[in-house]
Amino acid sequence: MSEESAAAADPGVIPSRGQRSPLTGITMVELTWIEQATERWIRFGAPFRDDVIDRRRRVLSFAAGSVFAFVRWASNDYGTTLSRLDIVRAVAPGEAYSTLACVQPGGDLLLHLRGWPRVRQALALIDAIENLGLDPSGIAPDYWRHAHSRLLVGDRPRAYSAARHRAWLLRRELQP
Repeated sequence: MSEESAAAADPGVIPSRGQRSPLTGITMVELTWIEQATERWIRFGAPFRDDVIDRRRRVLSFAAGSVFAFVRWASNDYGTTLSRLDIVRAVAPGEAYSTLACVQPGGDLLLHLRGWPRVRQALALIDAIENLGLDPSGIAPDYWRHAHSRLLVGDRPRAYSAARHRAWLLRRELQP
């Protein structure tokens, strides 16, 4: 199928580049897995579409408003060269967004960490939230911003609790 016919079949595809337009409200994340060299994966989040490109690459699509954690890791013969964790909210058409490698068009960065010690701490926060029986993609976005700020300066973030989650759900109900 040519790019022109693909664009005709899906109006969200930009014909000249075969990429989705930011006007569609869809955020796409390209994942790559080359064992012990380049590993990009989603730690949490619920994509509505999963397109396999080949045995090492695939593209996940997220609807506007959904939250996901994107982990990037790379190494060479001398050890780890890249370790990053981004918690991203997919944006709706017209919303401001930050660009991010492998994420089209980009998203609202709730947490953006680099370096294995910080990434490991953030992964432990995600595990703790899951141990509460909560889906990390459904918790208060402000908590991820709080965790980002605290981890960036070497402080310990406050723990997320069931009471805090209940307050977030009640607050969300009151918002228009």
